[in-house]
Amino acid sequence: MMWAIVRRKVASDNSAAWGIRQSFERIRTASVASASRGYVATTTLVLWSIDRLAYGDSAVETLHLGEGSKLLRHIGLHAYLGCPINSKTVRLAVSLAFMRPGDLVDAVVPYMGESITDGTLANFLKKPGDHVAIDEPIAQIETDKVTIDVASPEAGVIQKFVAKEGDTVEPGTIIAVISKSAEGLPHVAPSEKTPSKVTSEPAPAEKVVDMQEAKEETPSPKEVPKKKTKAPTASPSKPSATEPQLPPKERERRVPITRLRKRVATRLKDSQNTFALLTTFNEVDMTNLMKLRSEYKDAFFEKHGVKLGLMSGFVKAAVSGLQNQPIINAVIDGDDIIYRDYIDISIAVGTPKGLVVPVIRNAETMNFSEIEKAINTLAKKANDGSISIDEMAGGSFTISNGGVYGSLLSTPIINPPQSAILGMHSIVSRPMVVGGEIVPRPMMYIALTYDHRLIDGREAVFFLRRIKDVVEDPRRLLLDV
Repeated sequence: MMWAIVRRKVASDNSAAWGIRQSFERIRTASVASASRGYVATTTLVLWSIDRLAYGDSAVETLHLGEGSKLLRHIGLHAYLGCPINSKTVRLAVSLAFMRPGDLVDAVVPYMGESITDGTLANFLKKPGDHVAIDEPIAQIETDKVTIDVASPEAGVIQKFVAKEGDTVEPGTIIAVISKSAEGLPHVAPSEKTPSKVTSEPAPAEKVVDMQEAKEETPSPKEVPKKKTKAPTASPSKPSATEPQLPPKERERRVPITRLRKRVATRLKDSQNTFALLTTFNEVDMTNLMKLRSEYKDAFFEKHGVKLGLMSGFVKAAVSGLQNQPIINAVIDGDDIIYRDYIDISIAVGTPKGLVVPVIRNAETMNFSEIEKAINTLAKKANDGSISIDEMAGGSFTISNGGVYGSLLSTPIINPPQSAILGMHSIVSRPMVVGGEIVPRPMMYIALTYDHRLIDGREAVFFLRRIKDVVEDPRRLLLDV
């Protein structure tokens, strides 16, 4: 309530603003010696906010000698001068700082996560002049891990965009100005921008005409050597030597790499540079697991409301293998080995924007239906772009199913800071010797890439052998043998 009164007083009368400012100045002066740094910073921010409302941006820059811009640049971080951003007083001061006189409000980049300091403004979901509701997304920020929406703080009309697509923005950066009424729309930029684009288009047209005229003029000098019969004999050899056989630049497209793709590339390269990667292989007869699925898929769907797939069988097999070989679930941390008493399985999911790895928490406590539901939910969120950072954080072991794309064999790369990854591949009918006879069987190659600094070949082979035994005979899970 107090902040609303302050704002109305400041916006209506500069003398009132001066009185309020003197009161806060006395508070700050008195608190410098005794109060905490956070309290001093709060009063400083309030003073800057009052000056901005009363005298405008340029006057504030002069009064504070750049202090306001520096304050805004860092206010998106967790703290300013030791005062946490989740403090109620600081939140009120920040909201006052970003208020504009009249009915204008700023749409700012929100806090994006513990380890994310900036992002790229990927695209705007609205245009200047569009009506928006409160908390309606108006833009998307692409970070190293997820895509975050910038929501409208108030219901109104977008007056203008302050930032451009492709800009690198930090938490607290203003990207748009929103008018709570439609009064500010007559001077909105779109009506002015469209003529500029139209007027800029004739310039290339004139260039085209000039080029055409130049082409029409060039044949005249070429006609002179054509009349000479001996000149063309020496010329053919020169173009063949000087003109390379390269595709024209018009057939190439250059697009900026996404932040997610940069992050994936960095992590995978760090994995190659840090880990002693080694891969071991085996093959699995999928007959019994596929038969189990075909016999119970209808009853499974009726009871649990989700389809029975092969991934749940491999997750359960991986859990059994990790329990038998705990070193596969461990990780090197400096001079220590951390053994995990929990099993969080990461599932690699390919999306249009890049590879993401959501995590199934405490997989050792889940049954087939719970695993299938978790996989379906996470895969849907990953493809929709609505998956959160928390749903991808952590993970002690990864499963990558390249078989859905038709991969027959591959060597997956470890997802740091884990120590191993299981690669699944396509199911192919191959001739196998069973009971002394050659019969066709649905076979799958499986691969385990592990960090040889921590895991020896013995443990890796035993783990992969356990995967093979459980998948080929799922009854082992019931009997725990």
